[in-house]
Amino acid sequence: MKTKINLEYTLNASPRVLYPRISTAAGLAEWFADDVHVRGKIYTFFWNNTEQQAEMVMKKDQKYARFKWLDNHHNEDGYFEFRIHTEELTGDVALLITDFVEEDEKEDAIELWNTQIANLRHVMGL
Repeated sequence: MKTKINLEYTLNASPRVLYPRISTAAGLAEWFADDVHVRGKIYTFFWNNTEQQAEMVMKKDQKYARFKWLDNHHNEDGYFEFRIHTEELTGDVALLITDFVEEDEKEDAIELWNTQIANLRHVMGL
């Protein structure tokens, strides 16, 4: 059984600028993976010498993108989601990430997401 983790990162970026980086092959290749290819709804992510495929199962322009892993190393809950949240009062924009990880890999997964978001901030000039 995998454990659901929810992470929140405040980013000084408009949803219009942020959304393509969480929903397009070119945007995801800037920070999330070494390279990303897309055919239809299937995204192939490349890291070093490995590749993984995920299907984009849900999306809403400037709001969220959800991907479901296609390999069988992940259970039915095996999705990850990027959700853009704008705080009504302050206008602050946050990126909410939902992921499912093995309980004993939780700390490593959080550290990996922290690194990925640092990459995202860097490519966005934040």
